[in-house]
Amino acid sequence: MSAFADRLIEAVRLRDTPLCVGMDPFPDRIPALFGGGLRAIEAFFAEILEIARTRAAVVKPQIAFFEALGPEGYALTKKLTAEAQAKGLLVILDAKRGDIGSTAAGYAEATIGAGGFDADAVTVNAYLGRDSLEPFLALARERNKGVIVLVRTSNPGARDLQDLTLEGGAPLWTRVAEMLAPEAKRLEGESGWSGLMAVAGATWPEEAAKLRAILPTSLFLVPGYGAQGASARDAVAGFVNGEGGVVSSSRAVLYPPAASEARTLDVWRAAIADAMDAANAELRAALRP
Repeated sequence: MSAFADRLIEAVRLRDTPLCVGMDPFPDRIPALFGGGLRAIEAFFAEILEIARTRAAVVKPQIAFFEALGPEGYALTKKLTAEAQAKGLLVILDAKRGDIGSTAAGYAEATIGAGGFDADAVTVNAYLGRDSLEPFLALARERNKGVIVLVRTSNPGARDLQDLTLEGGAPLWTRVAEMLAPEAKRLEGESGWSGLMAVAGATWPEEAAKLRAILPTSLFLVPGYGAQGASARDAVAGFVNGEGGVVSSSRAVLYPPAASEARTLDVWRAAIADAMDAANAELRAALRP
């Protein structure tokens, strides 16, 4: 199996879009035509995956929403991960794990290990330092998986810690990026891109160029596009020559108004496809010189 970065870039090029479909189950927003309970969530995302497989490079299950549904929700995450991969989609497990030693190794096995979710990549929190990342990096290199580190997140509260000024005047988030820079080579593929990725919020487009200068080969996972107010051009501000990562959209493509009003499955499918197509059109336009 080729390096994760190569698989991701190939998928983005093949579909001509950096769209990443976030899988965030909100039971109260899933149309009644799917029924109710866990079965409705499963049916809903089975349809989402079928629509997304030709319109997105990757999907991103947010494990917290599934965990909140209990053991059955946790099991459903694993099932949907396998179904997405069977349809040719890459899967980023949005788990934001972070710990040290054997606990970090356990988290790595649980998320990107063959005995766990076997996701293609996982999001992690580097707050505990460089040694908290090592088990993920080692397993990712062994199994051609990706590791996505929270660097500059999209939420307003990111300023509370990430903007703290270090000696010399640089913000803390740049130190996190600098810590990653020497490690990026370990997950670099033949494409020249690295699967040691950075979360780079679309809500901070003016900082994207600085982050790209620190991490020239790291692919970016970009949240904040759409529902959080960032534009498509904001989202791709850190891309180079039309590529450089994936842009996540969840609510805008899962729960568009036209879909919530649908009374038949065919009408709902068309509304979801239209929402994904609209996001792709915006992203493609933003990537043009």
